[in-house]
Amino acid sequence: MQKAVLYSLFSLVIMSTTCYAQRRAQKPVLKWEENFDQTNAFDTARWSKIPRGRADWQKYMSDFDSCYAMHDGKMILRGIINNSLPNDTARYLTGGIYTKDKVSFGFGRLEIQAKLNGARGAWPAFWLLSQGMGWPDGGEIDIMERLNFDSIAYQTVHSHYTYTLKIKEPKQGATGPINPLDFNTYAVELHRDSLVFFINSKRTFAYPRIQTDKEGQYPFDKYKYYLLLDMQLGGNWVGKVDPADLPVEMEIDWVRFYEFKE
Repeated sequence: MQKAVLYSLFSLVIMSTTCYAQRRAQKPVLKWEENFDQTNAFDTARWSKIPRGRADWQKYMSDFDSCYAMHDGKMILRGIINNSLPNDTARYLTGGIYTKDKVSFGFGRLEIQAKLNGARGAWPAFWLLSQGMGWPDGGEIDIMERLNFDSIAYQTVHSHYTYTLKIKEPKQGATGPINPLDFNTYAVELHRDSLVFFINSKRTFAYPRIQTDKEGQYPFDKYKYYLLLDMQLGGNWVGKVDPADLPVEMEIDWVRFYEFKE
């Protein structure tokens, strides 16, 4: 009798554990997608053009129409020489769009498929910034940065902990190979305890939450994030632009967000 009771209790534990594991193992659910299938312009209910700013990546941002195009279901963002806007003193002009104040993302998997055409000084990027907090306290998640004609892409995490305090552990970035002549898929998963990065479905690295008495190590469970897609030119990291390589453009095929359901 005692053995039978123990066996029954053991079976209940196993069944409960199995059910819990099955719930935990549920596949992410497609929550939001952008296929850029509009004919003339992107959906302004979702996206805005990124304004110019003082940062290296932002100093040539423009709303000039020639920096933007849509065709064959793709969003085209360009970097060009400024030969058309005499009242704009910027030597170059670049196009970028973001979902700031319109669409934000939380726990889940965000994927972008795109082709990145190369040029000396080209610095295309896909990244996330906090919707509710300034930089760097709100954190920055760089899903993809590519320099010049590189056959690799960079994926990086920034925060108060990494930038202000300059603490480099745990590892805050990695690179992965890309096909520079074709479309590649870049992804990040936002979890409560880690960020996990992928290129073409291959895991590149993970940034975990750790136990520490230092501030701002893992702000990524506190905020929602908006997405930036931008064609950047020049800067301290990528180096000088070669005008002979321009115009340069990237082609964004789609963006998908899968929400984690537990």
